[in-house]
Amino acid sequence: MAKSTQVVAAEPPTESGNVLQIISRAAADPSVDIEKLERLLAMQERIVAKHAESDFNAALNAAQTEIGTISADAENSQTRSRYATYAKLDKVLRPIYTRHGFSLSFDETDSPKPDHIRVLAILAHRGGHSHTYQKDMPADGKGAKGGDVMTKTHAAGAAASYGMRYLLKGIFNVAIGEEDTDGNEPRDEPRISEDQAATLQALMEEVGADKARFFAYLKIGALKEIHARNYSSIVKLLESKRRRA
Repeated sequence: MAKSTQVVAAEPPTESGNVLQIISRAAADPSVDIEKLERLLAMQERIVAKHAESDFNAALNAAQTEIGTISADAENSQTRSRYATYAKLDKVLRPIYTRHGFSLSFDETDSPKPDHIRVLAILAHRGGHSHTYQKDMPADGKGAKGGDVMTKTHAAGAAASYGMRYLLKGIFNVAIGEEDTDGNEPRDEPRISEDQAATLQALMEEVGADKARFFAYLKIGALKEIHARNYSSIVKLLESKRRRA
């Protein structure tokens, strides 16, 4: 009996792999000059860097998709506003961004603005790409009324702490709200029923709503993801579109 042979499809060659093969052949060819080989190596570096940046952007998008509203846990007595501390932001965000292959570090450098320090945040991805974000923070020790309220040392420390918090919040586009979801959607939030989803589907078709744009506006991937508390307002939205039509 003839033995069966399993055929395994070869993976298609990648752009980087093709260039590596060319470099390998060029390196083995004594007629290829060093300048041409250096150009090939530079091309390979650019391709690798491009792929790493693409992986970085995709991972950042995936991480931000997981991040919901983070509740405020502190209050600014001067502005009478509530905010999320760095500790709260870090507690919620660190497990998410590390799961997507990111590491975050901070540094400081001189600022071109007088009596300021420049706080740097370096976001690095396991694929090899990194991006540096910056924030110039006042470090003059002055209060809201212009008086000296801190020493220079205290002011520099406060500026660095504020800068780190602002950068962490900005990098991941964090929204701060009163609803404490710890960065995630509430697990017990009821969704619309199948009948309600069918009603919305019929309304969308009736008014000619663009499904992709409508879903993007609602920040959902399917009708069944809509929260029950939002059903009535979405029906009114679609009906208003029908009246305009």
